[in-house]
Amino acid sequence: MSIDVTSDPHEISIVVPVYKGELTLRSLVSEILPITSVTSSPAGTAWRVAEVLLVHDNGPDRSADVIRQLAEEFDFVRPVWLSRNFGQHAATLAGMASSGSEWIATIDEDGQHDPIDIGLLLDAAVENEAPLVYGKPIDSKPHGVLRNASSRGAKALMSGLADGQKTSDFQSFRLILGEIGRSVAAYAGSGVYLDIAFGWVASRAVTAEVPFRDEGERVSGYSGRKLLSHFWKLVLSSGTRALRVVAMVGAAFAAIGIVLALVFVVQWFLGAELPAGWTSLMTVILLTSGALLISLGMVAEYLGMAVNMAMGKPPYLIISDPEDGPLGSRRAHK
Repeated sequence: MSIDVTSDPHEISIVVPVYKGELTLRSLVSEILPITSVTSSPAGTAWRVAEVLLVHDNGPDRSADVIRQLAEEFDFVRPVWLSRNFGQHAATLAGMASSGSEWIATIDEDGQHDPIDIGLLLDAAVENEAPLVYGKPIDSKPHGVLRNASSRGAKALMSGLADGQKTSDFQSFRLILGEIGRSVAAYAGSGVYLDIAFGWVASRAVTAEVPFRDEGERVSGYSGRKLLSHFWKLVLSSGTRALRVVAMVGAAFAAIGIVLALVFVVQWFLGAELPAGWTSLMTVILLTSGALLISLGMVAEYLGMAVNMAMGKPPYLIISDPEDGPLGSRRAHK
């Protein structure tokens, strides 16, 4: 489809959180290079990539060296250096805070997302007048069956708790209005789940079907512990509905206890032989104490998040290139 060169193209900042990107970043930037010139989406919308922000999240490989090389070779590549490893969501927030375009696209470093498919997200945004679009994979995800099933189950569970947000649509391949993304990056506190924060302010979110590519031989940076932590952050960021569910469970246990008490009283009046009671008593105690402990644990987590925000714990911290600082080797050769 021909491009209307007289139209004002949509400008997009691409944010790439980098943890283990030593082997994949160069090919990713090579794919982005052609779309730094004005291109056309499948629906004919003119757009171009204005900048690529590579956010170094202090991974275990030599991603930092690759980022420096790419920044020297391509003027559209902008490094963003974090003081330590903060995690994917925090790195994404840091990149969004550093962006300057009217749209922000977030993609993974591993090549799973094809940058040209940003045009599909843009078409969905324009057609639906939506400030937030998620890429919905039309093929199976390149992960194990257990991980895929766990991910779908967790998102389905949380869809009922996240104040109406459809968490099953959450993906790291997304397009969001720049002013919304930068505003979220400015106020989001430590521990907030990124997509939940988007849902607080975005008027609507839609999806666009896109093909996801295989990650190749790259090993995922998410261990079972990190995935569980990721899910728990989603739970805590979803509001107070989880606490209401726990309260409802406690009320249900109390109602069951009252019913059982009435049954036992009726049986006693009728002269029935009552059970010894130890097993049922211990069962009730364990169930109710378990519900209490769960609710107290969740309250403690909420209080911990509030304390972190009150203390000013930042979700991320951007610094200059460490190699140019007092501890860097490049400074010694100047």
